[in-house]
Amino acid sequence: MRHGKKFNHLGRQTAHRKAMLANMACSLIEHKRINTTVAKAKALRVFVEPLITKSKSDTTHNRRTVFSYLRDKYAVTELFKEISVKIADRPGGYVRIIKLGNRQGDNAPMAMVELVDYNEIYNPKGQKAKKTTRRGRRKKTDDVAPAETVETTKEEMQKMNCNVFSISDSIVISEQNFTRLNSWLVARGFTVEKVPYAEIAKQEGLLRCSTLPLVRD
Repeated sequence: MRHGKKFNHLGRQTAHRKAMLANMACSLIEHKRINTTVAKAKALRVFVEPLITKSKSDTTHNRRTVFSYLRDKYAVTELFKEISVKIADRPGGYVRIIKLGNRQGDNAPMAMVELVDYNEIYNPKGQKAKKTTRRGRRKKTDDVAPAETVETTKEEMQKMNCNVFSISDSIVISEQNFTRLNSWLVARGFTVEKVPYAEIAKQEGLLRCSTLPLVRD
């Protein structure tokens, strides 16, 4: 009987499920960001966050406990030496899940799993806020090259095809039907994660209009 067993088995036996989550956790620790299905992403968050909490206290007992789950000494070393320093001041919630829409083929809902403190766009540490004054100051009018822009048509605006959202310096989430903008971004070296607008609407207005600057000083 399985009374009270509410967790998602992911269609696997216990040994297979534990091995899969261990491999995914090692990949997340190594690359700091991975793509997977939403169901696996939620299971991975429950699996890996207690291990990250244990890495805050670098003891032999904690290392052996984490190794019993991850089964990879290199991932354990990376977790206790690098990641534990980054998340030292965070009381929890080390993993962020961003939905990416459905996968072509089996229509499975996909998501991006990333370590929160390794996203410099959301967490610009060490940057002090600029002081502002009530009196306006003259701006320097140096010779600055005009920024490249993509003009949208009225039909594209009505279909909400011009919304983008940058999650790093080189990765952008964009509406999948705005092929012209997506091709323009890819040609300039950006990685474009294409998401249908129906999924974007579930994020309660997560994306912003295409005036969002993609290149920052």
